[in-house]
Amino acid sequence: MRLAYFGSPQIAVEPLHALVEAGHDIVVVVTNPERRRGRGSARTPTPVGATAERLGLTVTSDPLDAVAGSAELGVVVAYGRILGPEVLAAFPVVNLHFSLLPRWRGAAPVERAILAGDSVTGVCLMEVEPTLDTGPVFCSIEHTVSPDVTAAALAAELGHLGAGMLVDALSRGLGDPVPQATEGVTYAEKITAADRRLDWSRSASEAVRTVRIGGAWSTFRGQRVVVVAAEPSAERSDDAVPGQVLGRTGLRVACGDGSALEVLTLRPAGRKEQDASQFRNGARLLPGETFSG
Repeated sequence: MRLAYFGSPQIAVEPLHALVEAGHDIVVVVTNPERRRGRGSARTPTPVGATAERLGLTVTSDPLDAVAGSAELGVVVAYGRILGPEVLAAFPVVNLHFSLLPRWRGAAPVERAILAGDSVTGVCLMEVEPTLDTGPVFCSIEHTVSPDVTAAALAAELGHLGAGMLVDALSRGLGDPVPQATEGVTYAEKITAADRRLDWSRSASEAVRTVRIGGAWSTFRGQRVVVVAAEPSAERSDDAVPGQVLGRTGLRVACGDGSALEVLTLRPAGRKEQDASQFRNGARLLPGETFSG
């Protein structure tokens, strides 16, 4: 089948590979524009853009370029933009979405599922409508969310499942989609710096979920610190102030419900990643000092 592929981040790379390997003719790949990383640096393509170039495919950042081609079907995988009416009128469009719709419509379904503590998520293949992620669903797969999985690892798992489901669906024919349920609708808003801030007044389990989405941060002595890996501590902190450092070894931080977070790896501002002992020794950390959001 002649396809126009719309995608940008790493999660959309494996489905693109799978379509090429299945023998589909990818007439154009539409991805977000290249970005400049740092002052004076070269422009960097999206993961999908770089992959498409390596595969010898036609790449563009203008979705209207897909309209001028000979595509029979558009396939959207984490493209990051809403397609305009010109594209939707040119050919049918399906979207591989990484949640069990109607839960987590929107930009960040993987991260929102982790932050919410969902135990199950999945992948849906739906028909694209002008409104955000509201189209009827052709097929779906459920997937268990491991309690310690990171957003990056979960995205890779879902990308793999979605790639297989997409190829299978196209090979057997899409059939008639089923309308989404009208109940249980939630929206996965784009993740912001505020979402990644560690709120020590909340529980250690909630703090761990923030760490798992990547880029979790707090401040220490007025400087931002990124927490790379952490786990709930077995020890309680009932008499401590939230954010307070506990004990004289390791790096346990008190949370608001009497639980504590065991910080394993972190990255201070302007420095390399280090384990808790390195940080503690380098900072000459004293019990009773505090982290703040």
